[in-house]
Amino acid sequence: VQLQASGGGLVQAGGSLRLSCAVSGGSGSINDMGWFRKAPGQERELVASITRGGSANYADSVEGRFAISRDNAKNIVDLQMNSLQPEDTAVYFCKAKIAYSGEHYFHDYWGQGTQVTVSS
Repeated sequence: VQLQASGGGLVQAGGSLRLSCAVSGGSGSINDMGWFRKAPGQERELVASITRGGSANYADSVEGRFAISRDNAKNIVDLQMNSLQPEDTAVYFCKAKIAYSGEHYFHDYWGQGTQVTVSS
């Protein structure tokens, strides 16, 4: 299973970016998908997650500014980031929880990370 993230970059405060993550390979069923971020000197934190049915959950710090979505047919999860602020600067990672037939637990798979830098 591979997760390929794209869409990071440099943007001025107040700007927008859209991250995308495509899941490929494997034969399991993708359940929850999400985006995490890690800023220098800080712990990795959950930014947003979305269930297979489309229910989304956001960190308080991004609520109302970010929107997560997914395309189950294409195995893609996107993160639309608006009103970006310098404190949003971090490496962003996508994650997918995958279940395989005959097992009763999920496997966590991570993307390689994409840098988002917001200048003031």
